[in-house]
Amino acid sequence: KCAHLRLVCQAEQKPYYISKLWWCGITLLGLGEVGNFTAYGFAPIALVAPLGCVSVIGSAFISVFFLKKTMRTADILGGTLTITGICLLVTFTPNVPQELTARQVQNCLVSWPFLVYAILEIIIFCILLYFYKRKAVKHIVVLLMMVALLASLTVVAVKAVSSMIALSVNGKMQLTYSVFYIMIVLMATSCAFQIKFLNQATHLYEATAVVPINFVFFTTSAIISGVIFYREFQSAALLSVFMFLFGCLLSFLGVIIIARNKKEEHLQIPFIDCGHIPAKKLTGKIQPDSHSSCYGTLNKEDDSVKSQS
Repeated sequence: KCAHLRLVCQAEQKPYYISKLWWCGITLLGLGEVGNFTAYGFAPIALVAPLGCVSVIGSAFISVFFLKKTMRTADILGGTLTITGICLLVTFTPNVPQELTARQVQNCLVSWPFLVYAILEIIIFCILLYFYKRKAVKHIVVLLMMVALLASLTVVAVKAVSSMIALSVNGKMQLTYSVFYIMIVLMATSCAFQIKFLNQATHLYEATAVVPINFVFFTTSAIISGVIFYREFQSAALLSVFMFLFGCLLSFLGVIIIARNKKEEHLQIPFIDCGHIPAKKLTGKIQPDSHSSCYGTLNKEDDSVKSQS
């Protein structure tokens, strides 16, 4: 974001992919996703998925330094609620064995609870897809519910793949089993369709609405899939389950408060071609709105245009 804002205010427009700052951001984002992928191999889905709210808190506070945003009371309140929820999540997440062999994953795939869950999920997804395609219903809830249904399959596949890779690195080879490659295909396919529907949602609606709703839907579906597929809460005490759910609720509220009433910032185009304005034949440039961050920026061609006019 910072790289895009800097580039758009330059007199000579350059593509974003030549910016060192942009590549630095992409590299950090990639490292973060690698860490997220690895975490599924060492911790329960019920813990890793809700901790995604840390990125929302981080972006809210880091934007104060990089994007010169103003720290709001809502950011502090939302961050406090979210951190409290995280502490409860870490404390009361069920302690279950995380070493998953290929044979265990195979047994989970053909277990009747997961088969019933998968059938119900497919039916619901097909109904939503019918309204999306045939009836042209593009409501934010419809789009993000489809993303969440796909995400539940993604996290199941990611945990299986990450766990089998971790075991293989430790000397217990799991990569020779066909279920490993089945899970990779499931992970890649579900991720691709998630991106499709999430892009559609971000195109039609503001990020301030998409981020909290997507976080709540994604986390809920991930926890449910972890409970059904990996039976993560099988031996958990009732108090632990209650406190875990309470921690999730606090995290949800924190993310919603941080994203609520946050103004969207659109990138401003520093120059407008007069040739693109109807009934105008000029080839020069005109200045943007005076409230733009790039107001007053001059192009090298402007001197020649002034002399001609």
